[in-house]
Amino acid sequence: MELILALLIGITTASAVFLLLRGHTFPIVLGLWLLGYAVNIFLFVSGGLTEGSAPLVEQGLEILPDPLPQALVLTAIVIGFGMSAFLIVLALRALGDLGDDGVDGGEK
Repeated sequence: MELILALLIGITTASAVFLLLRGHTFPIVLGLWLLGYAVNIFLFVSGGLTEGSAPLVEQGLEILPDPLPQALVLTAIVIGFGMSAFLIVLALRALGDLGDDGVDGGEK
């Protein structure tokens, strides 16, 4: 299971870096989303994979999940959503004002 999650994190990060190196705003926004997902999976996995644990503790249950990675992922999701909305509005404003969605700053 750890190998599958490590491959998932690696592939997602590599795809995000590929998209971040593109010259237009929409692939950059998608790359930031993918990078955020990769970081969220990494934070969630860093808490450890324990089978048989439950989020709600009943009488007699001894295996407890670590709540810190869950709280970090939830916070990262909220911050990522806000930053994504800001980037989309910023990209649409730049496209409307400049007529081009290139990020290199050069004249065409």
